[in-house]
Amino acid sequence: MTRVGEIEADVAALEGLDLDALRAVWAERFGPPPKLRSGELLRLMLAWRLQADGLGGLDRDTRRKLAGRGPVIPEGQQLGLGAILRRYWQGRRIEVVVERDGFRWDGTLYPSLSAVARAATGTRWNGPRFFGLREAS
Repeated sequence: MTRVGEIEADVAALEGLDLDALRAVWAERFGPPPKLRSGELLRLMLAWRLQADGLGGLDRDTRRKLAGRGPVIPEGQQLGLGAILRRYWQGRRIEVVVERDGFRWDGTLYPSLSAVARAATGTRWNGPRFFGLREAS
């Protein structure tokens, strides 16, 4: 079997494993596993590590481009400081102000629009979608 075939087989073998088994694979190959509670995320991370170790990971130019991008700005902050986002939800007006360190709603500063949407509705939402910054898919 070729090296690529071995890597593909190793990645495919991850599919049927639960979180504890994925943690065991990680520990065997890479040391202490990350403290995740998501089997799917750990599976994806393991698949990446297996492929990167076997095939060399990202090339130098890609690593340099990623490093040069700077800090990630939460979606919505590019609207500018002081921008106001409004959404009517279940008869209630939700108004959020974009600030330097996050998004202010109802007197509280939140790190993301998703955090605001969750606080306002009590359910998980994609914040940019909730406030109409993205089209529903």
